[in-house]
Amino acid sequence: MKLDDFDFDLPERLIATRPARPRSSAQLLSVRNAQIADLHVFDLPDLFEPGDRLILNDTKVIPARLTGKRWRESAQGLVSAKIEVTLLEPQADQTWTALAKPMKKLALGETINFTDDLSAKVVSKEDGLRLAFNLTGDDFDAALNAAGAMPLPPYIASKRPADAQDKEDYQTVWARNQGAVAAPTASLHFDDALMAALAARGVDFTFVTLHVGAGTFLPVTVEDVATHKMHSEWGEVSAQAAKEINATKAAGGRIIPVGTTALRLIETAADPSGHMPAWSGDTDIFIYPGYKFKITDGLMTNFHLPKSTLLMLVAALIGQDLMQDVYAHAVTKGYRFFSYGDASLLFPVAHEN
Repeated sequence: MKLDDFDFDLPERLIATRPARPRSSAQLLSVRNAQIADLHVFDLPDLFEPGDRLILNDTKVIPARLTGKRWRESAQGLVSAKIEVTLLEPQADQTWTALAKPMKKLALGETINFTDDLSAKVVSKEDGLRLAFNLTGDDFDAALNAAGAMPLPPYIASKRPADAQDKEDYQTVWARNQGAVAAPTASLHFDDALMAALAARGVDFTFVTLHVGAGTFLPVTVEDVATHKMHSEWGEVSAQAAKEINATKAAGGRIIPVGTTALRLIETAADPSGHMPAWSGDTDIFIYPGYKFKITDGLMTNFHLPKSTLLMLVAALIGQDLMQDVYAHAVTKGYRFFSYGDASLLFPVAHEN
């Protein structure tokens, strides 16, 4: 299986830089019994059955992009350098791993000042940058929220800077567990009215957590896709979430993750028989054609980059030929792509009612 098997031509004009408003007005491409239909996200209640269960990732995106200054003594006195920082992951010792630009202008022990309230000291440059902030807990969260910008994906950030609107747009309505540096973007299509309509239809919800990392944007660089090494992300399926999922399976309902992050988590946690235990830890699961799904019956997801691991996951679920048909249809019909784009609801034929 070669990387070129997952390539397609994507016009630049189809890359969305702002979401649809209201959220649920985005287009929805539905695949049922291998048949493609053009709908909208607000049509979702008609596409599910009572007793179906949506798996929702409740991670909360932090405003991880910071701009500050480093000051240093020189023969001419104090000189400054502008430093752009992207936070990656909190560590057990309360430091953060991070990226910085330009890294060469930072030395061990130096301080980056972001605002009057928020600063960080460079405590390590071995195997990447590690920063220790001057604040912790709620004080840190408040200062970061005031100073930081949302870490928009590279294909949006290259077109425009993040702004105040992104702090609302790039967050799900149910976000509660802080720790992601990228959004579970299929979930961005849901609003309170849609959630109420789904509940009235008899659809159930289970919340799990997968903190989406910056590695989600890493390209595949190997020609033989089976040799690609996935990034690792931390996730958790609580005992209550596991109980709900198992009850739905036992009753004959379908398990439908919203987003590839929720799918990757439940496929990691489920045992080979399809039973879901409580689980937490790091997952680097890589799902590509040939993978045997243990617990997933369908998937709601956005439209993904050519040659991406997410596109390979879609092909694993519905088959490579149908995946190619779906994406050709989406391009022809002008669907909007990537994090702020439109959505698809995909059912493999074996799981159709």
